[in-house]
Amino acid sequence: MKGNKSISKRLRMTKRGKIVARASGQNHFNAKEGAAGHMRRHRQVALHATLTASDKSRFFPRSS
Repeated sequence: MKGNKSISKRLRMTKRGKIVARASGQNHFNAKEGAAGHMRRHRQVALHATLTASDKSRFFPRSS
């Protein structure tokens, strides 16, 4: 079964099976951002609680 490439490029699965993504709003206008805001946006956002098992198997077919 083929995975969804558009989702797999944006999301990453950790070793323990959690799905994380990059925080939004990092593409431009970062020079005005303070150091605390810049580091806050570099954190990963966890998505594993919002995805169902069928979504996980559709987006990451080899992980299930």
